[in-house]
Amino acid sequence: MNQESNISFDGKEFVRTLTSSPGVYRMFDARGELLYVGKAGNLKKRVGSYFLKPRLEPRIMSMISQIARMETTLTRTEGEALLLEAQLIKSLKPRYNILLRDDKSYPYIYLSEGEDFPRMAFHRGAKAGKGKYFGPFPSAWAVRESLNHMQKIFLVRQCEDSYFRNRSRPCLQYQIGRCSAPCVGLIGKDEYREGVRHAAMFLDGKSDAVIGELVGAMESASRALEFERAAKVRDQVSTLKRLLAKNYVQGASADLDAIACRIDGGVACVSVMYFRGGVNLGSRDFFPKLPHDAEVADVLTSFIAQYYVDKPVPRELLVEQALPDAELLAQAFAERAGHEIAIKHSVRAERARFLELAAKNAEGALAARLASNETQRERFESLRDLLGLDEVPQRLECFDISHTMGEATVASCVVYGPEGPIKAQYRRYNIAGIEPGDDYAAMRQALERRFRRGAAEPSPTDASPGGEGEKLNFPDILLIDGGKGQVRQALDVLADLAIAEVLVVGVAKGVERRAGHETLILGASGKTLWPGPESPALHLIQSVRDEAHRFAITGHRKQRQKARDTSRLEDIAGIGAKRRAALLKHFGGLPGVVNAGVEEIARVKGMSRELAEKIYALFHG
Repeated sequence: MNQESNISFDGKEFVRTLTSSPGVYRMFDARGELLYVGKAGNLKKRVGSYFLKPRLEPRIMSMISQIARMETTLTRTEGEALLLEAQLIKSLKPRYNILLRDDKSYPYIYLSEGEDFPRMAFHRGAKAGKGKYFGPFPSAWAVRESLNHMQKIFLVRQCEDSYFRNRSRPCLQYQIGRCSAPCVGLIGKDEYREGVRHAAMFLDGKSDAVIGELVGAMESASRALEFERAAKVRDQVSTLKRLLAKNYVQGASADLDAIACRIDGGVACVSVMYFRGGVNLGSRDFFPKLPHDAEVADVLTSFIAQYYVDKPVPRELLVEQALPDAELLAQAFAERAGHEIAIKHSVRAERARFLELAAKNAEGALAARLASNETQRERFESLRDLLGLDEVPQRLECFDISHTMGEATVASCVVYGPEGPIKAQYRRYNIAGIEPGDDYAAMRQALERRFRRGAAEPSPTDASPGGEGEKLNFPDILLIDGGKGQVRQALDVLADLAIAEVLVVGVAKGVERRAGHETLILGASGKTLWPGPESPALHLIQSVRDEAHRFAITGHRKQRQKARDTSRLEDIAGIGAKRRAALLKHFGGLPGVVNAGVEEIARVKGMSRELAEKIYALFHG
């Protein structure tokens, strides 16, 4: 139903044409731009409130004064109207509505079908492949954690089919106990598919059923005197129980989301914590666009309607306050889902704690948003546009190699996020066991050490920051300071470790090695980009690359000086391995020896006055 006027819009006349049915109404200005979308249980009454009331808020008056025409769509129920309203707001982005800025496509776990040895993999985007999709997950981190468990417990392959078909020997995943090597026939088809079935059941939340089946298989193998197989299944059961015990959250046995909102300075943050099958999958923050004077209850209502309109809804949604349309939303979602859904605001015990955590997340994220550097955000958004990504990247890592004629080779890894450098996660790698000056081998070794940490569980013997057993998040974009050869090293390492979701970008020197003329090489495609010196995206890449270069050079110089000083100590006659070790132990390393006086050196066990004077003269001339 439409009503138009070339001069002004007669709202009262338009109201006379409406029925009392539920539906959705849309307001347009003279240029045809959509101003507002609303829903109503009674269209005549709701739309009439804009034109028949004597007093309205200034914001509403301003909106009404711009109306040139209105349209309505009838629905069977008010619940249908609510969901249609959410769909239209999300797709059409009206000026005066609360808009969910949700430009991310959500990640899934993909299980292929029609193969003897199906694969599980990270998936984002259109569901074009034949197979089953588990999700959506709130973040890429949650997907990677789940895939990590699937590898560890069920040994399901995650490599690309082209990689799988061309293997002649087991890959690194098999060597570290995270794949059963079906590519070279080390496991039968039936046994492998049984593991895949259990992995799918686990992802469907049927972990108890999986444990029950595995316990039964273990007992059957034991009765058949197949003790080696029984022990293998026993270890699976034990690992699965430990995993569930470690990740289970008390009070979150049902699938639920805890949602909190904070508003400050005209900016809103909605934080959602996700719990599935008693496991906390993490949280995610959203920053919806607000009209003037928006209230928390309005933001939460609009957010829930828009966010869940095209996603599975958990059985419980926890919010901090009563929402005007909570019952209507719950009914509409339940009708679509086929099971009961509750939107609760008065909760106690653990559920109250979940809401408190969500509120703290919202407060922290909002504070960071308000204090963040606008230029940095613009650069990250420019990088998203330059590379054609679905979303703004949240984590960049850049690797660089530094050495002097092959001496003291050091690789650096620096980490950047939208808020700037994350220096606590910088890493250096002292490269050994390669031909001096072989930058390709150095890059490969550094990447293997970094990403093997991401693929493997933390080592119980090395839990210190930067230790080889520490587990780090994967980057969205991996920057490599170098050309196609260096990019190929990164792609090979990621393929060996079955890491498919990281975009590799090489940063090669431009014409005459001038800054601003760098060439970007995009991953396996080899496509090249020349952003130019005016590109904010290139400014970001340059700053990250330069930081990696600085960090690598600093580490290289320290290693080179340490090696040279140590070799100078070895050149003194009478200073053998034992005395050198005693010196270093006594002074806590070479710097302590360098700064020590003759008397202090002479007091070290095994040192004479004559040797102490030689050592002092070595460093002080």
